[in-house]
Amino acid sequence: MAGLIKLRHMPLMQRCVWNHLNVVSRNISTSKKNSDAAAVASNPKEDKNWVSYGFDYNNKEEDTNMHHASFFFSVTLCLVFGGFAWAYAPDTHLRDWAQREAFLELRRREQAGLPPIDPNYIDPKLINLPKDEEICNLETII
Repeated sequence: MAGLIKLRHMPLMQRCVWNHLNVVSRNISTSKKNSDAAAVASNPKEDKNWVSYGFDYNNKEEDTNMHHASFFFSVTLCLVFGGFAWAYAPDTHLRDWAQREAFLELRRREQAGLPPIDPNYIDPKLINLPKDEEICNLETII
């Protein structure tokens, strides 16, 4: 979020080709601070010890507003409401449905007087098994 806001304030030329002259050259003034004292006296609202959050280096109010907006969107909307939506999302793997169907089937079998699990899941009369003479010479692998 902070990167997008920073990019908004950069001119198009700086976004396309980085201007190395502004980054490399750092001018240091060694003159007396008499001129700075006059500048501070002319603007008493300017905070001398203000440290930017990194959104805007020139305007304290816009920097603070962007900082608060960034944290509101990232923490409140993404983490709080995102976590709420994730926690109360519907069951996509249908685990609750399968368990509910199992309880309903158990209740139906108990009311009908049947065992909970039938040992003959498929009726043995419907299965065609080979006779003992046909399988006596074959090796049985279990």
